[in-house]
Amino acid sequence: MTFDSRFDAVSPLDSRFYGGDKGTFEALHRYLSAEAVIRYQARVEAALAQAMAAAGICDAGVATAIAGAADRVSAEEVAAEEAKTRHDVRALVNVIRSKVPDDAKRFVHLGATSYDIVDTANALRYRECVEGALVPAVAAVVARCIAIAEAEADTPQIGRTHGRHAEPVTFGFAIASYVSRLGQRVETLRGAAERLPGKLSGAVGAYNALGLLSADPRGLEERFLSSLGLRRRSTSSQIVEPEGWADLAHACVTTLGVMANLADDMRHLQRTEIGEVAEAFAAEQVGSSTMPHKRNPVSFENVKSIWKAMAPRVLTTYMDQISEHQRDLTNSASQRFLGEILAATAYAARRMASSLEGIRVDRERLKANLALTRGAIVAEPLYVLLSKYGHPDAHEAVRKLTLEADRTGRTLMDVASVDSDVRPYLGKLTADERRVIDKPEEYRGLAAGVARDVAAAWRERLREVLPE
Repeated sequence: MTFDSRFDAVSPLDSRFYGGDKGTFEALHRYLSAEAVIRYQARVEAALAQAMAAAGICDAGVATAIAGAADRVSAEEVAAEEAKTRHDVRALVNVIRSKVPDDAKRFVHLGATSYDIVDTANALRYRECVEGALVPAVAAVVARCIAIAEAEADTPQIGRTHGRHAEPVTFGFAIASYVSRLGQRVETLRGAAERLPGKLSGAVGAYNALGLLSADPRGLEERFLSSLGLRRRSTSSQIVEPEGWADLAHACVTTLGVMANLADDMRHLQRTEIGEVAEAFAAEQVGSSTMPHKRNPVSFENVKSIWKAMAPRVLTTYMDQISEHQRDLTNSASQRFLGEILAATAYAARRMASSLEGIRVDRERLKANLALTRGAIVAEPLYVLLSKYGHPDAHEAVRKLTLEADRTGRTLMDVASVDSDVRPYLGKLTADERRVIDKPEEYRGLAAGVARDVAAAWRERLREVLPE
């Protein structure tokens, strides 16, 4: 498919998301398209010929001819041949053979089985996709979160647990959690991609055919994979050990999960009654087909929706762990969809980074929301300080005071200051402790420092991949 033909696509991933965003399309097409599958498989066939030449199985001229032919293979040629062979890899082999001299034909694909080529090509293109497209996209989200965490490190915000006001934090501290979580996902993605193995071990993984060509078939495999920058496992069957694919899918889906969580937080903070942040809204953008006033958090909602669509797909890679004996064909179709998880993750990351780039933080609304509970947030520091100075059951005492404050509409400290049980202990507070009680909105612990420390640490850890 080309970018302009996306309206012919069946999947919304192609027509609306991956294919509908030109930047994402251009970043991923070279790795994940049907054309890319053939190009990478041809590249692997070329590497096989070159490894055989290095091992003395064929001469260098033959390997050069095969590599040159592999470089000239087109997806259209292979598709036409597959219509006759009903076998995708044999179709590729036949097309390469048609482009080399007669003395080179017998060495094309010699000693290999289809999944020596398929699994190795997939490992190569997925690894390069993660490094070339997916990691930069997620790192851009991390970079934006770092900038927000630093800029808003001191911006007070009410912390919320169970959807209710809890204790004060800062907005930068809240975002710093996502700096850490997404930073870890970048490292997990890179590790999963780096560990993807290739293979050159033949039809059942026991090097039967290669043993007829080389006295050291495992050495030949090592040479072949090293030329592609790939590793091998200690064993394989006709397919590579499948856990690598599951690890990569899991890394993608958990990355999507972190972004969905961040998107959900940003969506809730844009509720009319909260209004602490606002998503950018273009001059001609429409929020509703019937309500002209609507300004919906559509980008954040889209990221969460992409996660919902992709998360269940990780189960497919788990099921692909099961292959009877040395292999069956039950992963042949299902494994082809792994690229869609990578594409969706990259698309969501690009959209998330763009959304965060245009986000507006309403500091006045943050301040107003922090004051909504009329000082009830003083309950924790009050109970802790009462305990510190000897009150035998401070938590229960303060709990009862909060009920009285709610009943009468007075502040918690107004009620506490006239309570005969509590008042003696209040007199023991230091000036700094009294300041915490009098200004509970400033009771933010280490939130600001943590925000800055986390931002600085992850900027350093991801220095090589974070966008400037």
